[in-house]
Amino acid sequence: MMNDKCLADYKYYFSERFNLFSGNSLEVLPFIADNSIDSVVTDPPYELGFMGKSWDSTGIANDPKLWKEVLRVLKPGGHILAFGGSRTYHRMAVAIEDAGFEIRDQIMWVYGSGFPKSLNIDKAIDKAAGVEREVVGSRVAHDIRNNNLMEATQGLNRGTMIYEYTKATTKEAKQWQGWGTALKPAHEPMVLARKPLEGTVANNVLTYGVGGINIDGTRVGSEGGTSLEGVEPTPRSGNENVYGVYENMSFGKPVEGLGRFPANFIHDGSDEVVELFPNTVPSKAAPRKGTNPNPMDWGNERADGNIIKGHNDLGGSAARFFYCAKANKRDRNEGCENLDDKEWKTEGAAIPERENRPFLPSKNNHPTVKPTDLMQYLCRLITPPNGTILDPFLGSGSTGKAAMYEGFNFVGIELTEEYLPIAKARIEFALTDLDEKLF
Repeated sequence: MMNDKCLADYKYYFSERFNLFSGNSLEVLPFIADNSIDSVVTDPPYELGFMGKSWDSTGIANDPKLWKEVLRVLKPGGHILAFGGSRTYHRMAVAIEDAGFEIRDQIMWVYGSGFPKSLNIDKAIDKAAGVEREVVGSRVAHDIRNNNLMEATQGLNRGTMIYEYTKATTKEAKQWQGWGTALKPAHEPMVLARKPLEGTVANNVLTYGVGGINIDGTRVGSEGGTSLEGVEPTPRSGNENVYGVYENMSFGKPVEGLGRFPANFIHDGSDEVVELFPNTVPSKAAPRKGTNPNPMDWGNERADGNIIKGHNDLGGSAARFFYCAKANKRDRNEGCENLDDKEWKTEGAAIPERENRPFLPSKNNHPTVKPTDLMQYLCRLITPPNGTILDPFLGSGSTGKAAMYEGFNFVGIELTEEYLPIAKARIEFALTDLDEKLF
């Protein structure tokens, strides 16, 4: 099939809970058995050449051949959730559909932390003219990862600099003062797709254990939620994963106050996002009388009393209606303490708006790390209990880390070898952290 290679040739790390492979997904996937995967949660390359990374401009995310292999290994009725870039999402979604998937929905991940990749046109004109621009102001650069102000003298240590504001100098540049080439990114779309069912939904679910979405396990509310019977959910980082309350961590028996139906909109709770929502009145829980539990016998009063209708919240921002995945500042580097610091390399490609501002060293230098809380929610949404999740674009292991916290098994494939030790360390951290919290 592939020059006498076998799956073991791509092996990076095997364990009882997760297996990691080093290589191109188009080469590794053919060795994985048909109908063996329960769900796919992945963050493919956006095909933008982001930060000059070669893996982000190969075209693989838009290749139906890749998604046909994913379709083959996924069980009938199994779901896939794949992130995409706002400019290139349509290409990926069409490729997924052309591979044989049924597009079920689009989920929008909205956040306030994105930085614009915009070229300052008046600066570009002055630079082309070879003129010096007048400095009209400055500020100290801010290290958002450590939440500390950098030193006020450029060059004093790594990551230090003063950001200078300049004004247009040439006549032509002045005509284009304030113009750029891009908007600030504030959302990433995800395609939600399903492998065709075999027969009815009910038949497929009973046969393959997949085909539905875990509604009660991903509801959004102010109280209640679901939990493992006898085990209360414990926040991994102390963050709240709904707007106001940490809940709905695991599968289990639904309890009173499940919360609102999950939506195709998810946000990060940042001030920039919350300010977009209006304030709404409280939604108080109230008894509803005269409802019979038998849907074929309407109008009679319940033998066991009234039922509760409503969510019993205090009102406030309408952001509370949607799932809020809080980012954890430690999340990126958890478990990587024994790894070397790495520079953030752009491989020769500039990010125009950053100019000469440096990236600080990091244990995990992957440029597109997703919050674990977000990935936990997505894994739980489409994966049955004890299911196996595939991520054909492992990166630094965010999906795998989330899968461990949620009790799933995991298979990850990664082309770039430098990210594999990072992914392994982060996934193992989740297993250790979970054991400590539960036992």
